[in-house]
Amino acid sequence: MTPRIALCAGETSGDQLGAGLVQALRARFPDAEFAGIGGDAMRTAGVETWFDASELAVMGLTEVLAHLPRLLALRRRFRRRVLTWQPDVFIGIDAPDFNLGVERWLKRRGVRTVHDVSPSVWAWREHRAAKIGESAERVLCLFPMEPAIYARHGVDAVFIGHPLADAIPLQPDRAAARAALGEPADAPILALLPGSRLGEIRRMLPAFAEAARLLAKDVPGLRVLVPAANAHCRAAIDAIMNDAPMVRVIDGQAQRIMIASDAVLLASGTAALEAMLCKRPMVVGHRIAPLTYRIVKLFGLLKSRFVSLPNVLAGEALIPELLQDDCTPDKLHAALLRWFRDADAVAALQPRFLAQHEMLRRDASQRAAEAIAALLENG
Repeated sequence: MTPRIALCAGETSGDQLGAGLVQALRARFPDAEFAGIGGDAMRTAGVETWFDASELAVMGLTEVLAHLPRLLALRRRFRRRVLTWQPDVFIGIDAPDFNLGVERWLKRRGVRTVHDVSPSVWAWREHRAAKIGESAERVLCLFPMEPAIYARHGVDAVFIGHPLADAIPLQPDRAAARAALGEPADAPILALLPGSRLGEIRRMLPAFAEAARLLAKDVPGLRVLVPAANAHCRAAIDAIMNDAPMVRVIDGQAQRIMIASDAVLLASGTAALEAMLCKRPMVVGHRIAPLTYRIVKLFGLLKSRFVSLPNVLAGEALIPELLQDDCTPDKLHAALLRWFRDADAVAALQPRFLAQHEMLRRDASQRAAEAIAALLENG
């Protein structure tokens, strides 16, 4: 069998997921053809990319509106090209606002469709699961609570585990991470991750930077490490941090910086999951655009008690979440200070984080490839 497999990934995280999936699928189908939307990792894995994944990197309700005409035009061009190419299956990787529409359009025209990375139906309007089933013949879920939600709506969904849980060691080596970064073995270190988009950095970093400055008064010798996802992010970070002597901005290496740290201050998202897998105590601080926040509150769109995945998976508040009006330098500082002063609280997190890691460690790329191959082989 020599299948044609079309894929669409948005942003760096989707690109990495896509690359791992392509490698696992190629092991099953050595002569398969891969094409679609992706980034450097997917191109390296052998995907012919018609458009770059960065073109889909837009976040938030109000932010999307500004890019909507461009995104709609791109989607029209892309889905027509996919249909003309006549793939055996189309795989939408994350980016649900873009991919689900493409999948639904293709499915109605006889193309088999898979959505890899379930949208957060556990947090935002469970009834969306039925709508997702109208787009995707099969949904691949990274978290164990998700397939049961889809089952209630008659949608085929499979728990595959999370690729990050496969990639990160169960016991990360903090000493090695510090050595690789050239950081002292015994210095207190705060990892500061305000996000990888310019809008997030400008919205979150001023409060994060002030919280770090306050923390430095209470933690002698504090080092603050800030990863920059790219040159544009670095310029924005440098402008806000203003050459503070305790701060070191580093190109990339976010995961290594988290492993090296004593605690992490981060914006909500995949970074919280990554910090949990790195077994680091953290504080989640997050703000979204004011209009987006008002819409979410007005319509009761957020159904989960928590926004960070360590808390969602635990079903309780393992780590502090300081959101919107609570995301202030004083409150962030107070929450961080506990992790630097309460060794027992830090120690208590470790077995909880380890259990979550083991639960998510399922060889996700291989399981995803198995689920997709089953569709292809069963016709």
